[in-house]
Amino acid sequence: MALFNWTIVAVFSLWLPSICFGQSDLAAFRPADTSSPRATLRSFIRATNELHARLKSDSYLDRNSVKHRPLTLQILDCLDVSQLPQYDREATASEAALCLKEIIDRFDIPPYDAIPGKEQLTNREEADQFSSWTIPGTRLTIARIKEGPERHEYLFSSGTVGRAVSVYRDVQTLPYREGGPQTTPGFYQWYLTAAANPVIGGLVEQLPDVLKANLWGQAIWKWFSLVVGAALVILLMIVSYQLHNMIVEKWRPYPLLFCLTIVLPMLAAAAPLGFYEFCNHILSIRSTPLYVVGFGTHLLAIFASVGVVFGISTRVATLIIAAPRINPQGLDAQFIRIMSKLIGVIGAVVVLLEGGHYLGIPIATLVASAGIGGLALALAAQDSLRTLFGTLMLLVDKPFRVGEQIVSGRYDGVVEEIGLRSTRLRLLTGHQVTIPNDQLARSDIENIGRRPHIRRITDLRLPLVTPQTQLNEAINVVRASLDNHEGMDPDFPPRVYFLETAPDAYVIRAIYWYSPPRYWDSLAFGERWQFEVLKAFEQLGISLAVPLRIRAMAPRPNETITEIPTESETP
Repeated sequence: MALFNWTIVAVFSLWLPSICFGQSDLAAFRPADTSSPRATLRSFIRATNELHARLKSDSYLDRNSVKHRPLTLQILDCLDVSQLPQYDREATASEAALCLKEIIDRFDIPPYDAIPGKEQLTNREEADQFSSWTIPGTRLTIARIKEGPERHEYLFSSGTVGRAVSVYRDVQTLPYREGGPQTTPGFYQWYLTAAANPVIGGLVEQLPDVLKANLWGQAIWKWFSLVVGAALVILLMIVSYQLHNMIVEKWRPYPLLFCLTIVLPMLAAAAPLGFYEFCNHILSIRSTPLYVVGFGTHLLAIFASVGVVFGISTRVATLIIAAPRINPQGLDAQFIRIMSKLIGVIGAVVVLLEGGHYLGIPIATLVASAGIGGLALALAAQDSLRTLFGTLMLLVDKPFRVGEQIVSGRYDGVVEEIGLRSTRLRLLTGHQVTIPNDQLARSDIENIGRRPHIRRITDLRLPLVTPQTQLNEAINVVRASLDNHEGMDPDFPPRVYFLETAPDAYVIRAIYWYSPPRYWDSLAFGERWQFEVLKAFEQLGISLAVPLRIRAMAPRPNETITEIPTESETP
């Protein structure tokens, strides 16, 4: 059953064109014969003559119509368009084809039997001998393609296609030949002035002759329409960007609405392309004006697309950061923002390279220009690049987060913001400090906010005249005061030991750890604990030693006085 259905579809697809166009028109759907210089020239002349005959009674030229499209493709099949820019390839090739036909119509063409044919190219040596053939008296060359999808086909060479318009201008005053293949007088001039739409063509017929007059290769009405259309496109782009700037900040707190604002930059990027299609297929702008309009509109669309790429990357990052598990001020959010910007930069470079290639700029030139520009940018922005890499290191290592207290160099404060260039700290004095990220990445960072507990070391100094019994009592008092104390971590019990006999006192060292690490709570506990120890010492008659200081006086007035402390003061 499936085979039967496919058979019906195949028969119907072959039968339908014969109904719509007739058996004689089926040849128009076949590709042009380009197997030899003779076949290429014959196919080219036949297709252009037939297209001219069909268009003779029309007031417009629609290259995409079902009636004309097959013949148009056959004509273009005879040309080597590999060197033409992609954005304007068909329009430029169409103009070149008509100019080639105008040139051929002004010179005597040898009989087809005198032109190298397929029977003369039976082996490689003969094919190499006739690798190209030039129409006598002209500079029009049909050459064999050596590589690519059209390899071994004979086409009007890329050089011939590229200079067709200029050669036509040199010979346009010559009369058309008499005899030989049929000529198509005035075909190129009609192509330049005809509309590309039946509605536009009907309206043009109603215009006064003054507006239909030729000015610089185009009808005056086309120039007027071109100026008005360009002004409207520029106005549309300006309005789109202005409206985008007005609403983007208002909608930024709402991720979904913020993502919808990308529609306006996309509209601004599409407007130039729509204007080009309007000029090409509606107004039928031709020749150099179409090339200028095409290049300018596509270049404008490429730069606008770069902004769209950056906008999309930013909005994707906003959607990800809006997830409940991500802190908008944390390092993860900053990492997402930076990665989205890097992806946007990569996307913008791809758009520029592909766009430049589409405009006809060789990839090698674009890559070389990008390399030179990148080197110059890198040399001019070394500090910025160093800061960027420092930011990436911080985001990858994550040594701190917003809200944590850190010590870096001489700064001790709470992290308020982690930016792309710098990090802001709020010092304990209340001052705000901004530290470049590359400096933070190179410095030692003590993250106080991540400590599991707060450790405190206290040295109690007793006079050297203190009896050993009182020294033992003092140690026991301190140990008892810290036994199972507030905030004690079972893994870190307090430690109290007789540390040493200093030159001026016995030193008892007490160490304890307070958990959780709440700073103000630990200070309050430390205050209560010290008052408790002092009270117990007072009841036992134990006193603390006074620090001993030795002063060395200089024997002469101009010498300095050196103060030598034996130990630091007790807390």
